[in-house]
Amino acid sequence: MRQSKEAPLRSDARRNRERILDVALAELTRSTNVPLSAIAKKAGVGQGTFYRNFPSREALVLEVYRHEMQQVADAAAQLIKTYEPDRALREWMDRLARFAMAKAGLAEAIRQATSAPGNAEKPGHGPVTRAAELLLRANEEAGTIRPGVTADDFLLAIAGLWQIDPRGEWQPRVSRLLDLVMDGLRAGAAGGK
Repeated sequence: MRQSKEAPLRSDARRNRERILDVALAELTRSTNVPLSAIAKKAGVGQGTFYRNFPSREALVLEVYRHEMQQVADAAAQLIKTYEPDRALREWMDRLARFAMAKAGLAEAIRQATSAPGNAEKPGHGPVTRAAELLLRANEEAGTIRPGVTADDFLLAIAGLWQIDPRGEWQPRVSRLLDLVMDGLRAGAAGGK
């Protein structure tokens, strides 16, 4: 019997896929042209396993991007359960910054994957937008940020993340930028913070 595309992976297959994605993120961030065989070897999987999961470089690059974006998005709901809304938002902003730095390292690989004829478009940022909206609404209800801030407003306010060079000491600069954004979101909050 054939397994459908949507069928859940066995646990060993899921672990293999996760290892490939983790190694691919690190290696593609270092060098866009890293051989796929090197990624497979570092992930500890054979060529057959690798190509069964990712039939092309483009498929791998786009899945790394989608996977990383989805992990950032999924973190929002967990952070809301774990922390007060304003701390959850700030923690999530740090995760988004790490994603932005990884994406910057992958930018050339993503450009190549999406520019070749017949290749798929880059995945949209819908999951991140929805996660931002979830966090913003929780904070608005708690009175920890000013009312009426939309996910689009928020993403425009933090757009500077994508201008920071990920190859240097980006952490202190990102932290200052995100603290400024949080201060701006708190100004005019019902809670008077």
